[in-house]
Amino acid sequence: MEKLTTSIPDLLLVKPTVWSDERGFFIERYHQKKWQQWGLTTQFVQDNHSHSVQHVLRGLHYQTQYAQGKLVTVVSGRIFDVAVDIRPDSPYLGQWFGTELSSTNHHQLYIPPGFAHGFLVLSETADVIYKTTDYYTPAYEQTLCWNDPDINIQWPLQVPPILSEKDEKGLTLTQAIALL
Repeated sequence: MEKLTTSIPDLLLVKPTVWSDERGFFIERYHQKKWQQWGLTTQFVQDNHSHSVQHVLRGLHYQTQYAQGKLVTVVSGRIFDVAVDIRPDSPYLGQWFGTELSSTNHHQLYIPPGFAHGFLVLSETADVIYKTTDYYTPAYEQTLCWNDPDINIQWPLQVPPILSEKDEKGLTLTQAIALL
């Protein structure tokens, strides 16, 4: 398991070791002692599984209270995964990081609390599993506008994305910061 840096220091790209042979492969997706060696004392409390079709864009989601850190893994398909720093005191406020996660590259993205998170499905379908550091609390969930020009995420869109009603009504970064 290898820890890779990103353009936003608190985001962590994890490259698991893959052992493969003619039977298939084996991956250790999480190892608490290795995370502790990296200085991370994160405790995960919930696992979620999302199945989506191509062109679905989920997010950018966050909670105003009980903020969740997430360890995102793709077990089937490909996504463009994005995290936006919404921590009011952060020198990276409003900056985003995006990367392709897939069942082929096996990379994972750790997104600490204080970030909005979303992804675009690039393959025909995708299954995304993510661990969270706090429980989902719908009363405090918010959505950051996926196409806010002040953030200017470079989504690899081929067609207009498929959005939920909630995600169509996302807040601008300015509105989101005012609520934090």
